[in-house]
Amino acid sequence: MNLEMQQFKADFFKALAHPLRIQILELLAEGDKNVNEIQTLIGSEGSAVSQQLTVLRAKNIVYGTKDGNRVIYSLRDPMIVVLLSVAKQIFNNHLVNTITLLDKIGEDVKDSSR
Repeated sequence: MNLEMQQFKADFFKALAHPLRIQILELLAEGDKNVNEIQTLIGSEGSAVSQQLTVLRAKNIVYGTKDGNRVIYSLRDPMIVVLLSVAKQIFNNHLVNTITLLDKIGEDVKDSSR
């Protein structure tokens, strides 16, 4: 069971491992959208957006619902919003740690030059 869970996590994170896919998920976290809306908001080609949506659909991260001749995309699990928020917090923590380290290095350089 543990190996199966680890494999699921690896496949899941691999599916997220593209900046455009993350951008799509962030948009869908704000609400359901069709391909044209996603394209417009991202400012990317339709084929690129469609390719990334295909990956996200294949991994069951998003799903599409037909609305006439349009497909409306949604997050499959609302926990994706939490995951994106946690990833942002981790990024901010790394940024704060880097700034703190740079400040300390700057202070050490000043002290050694005196």
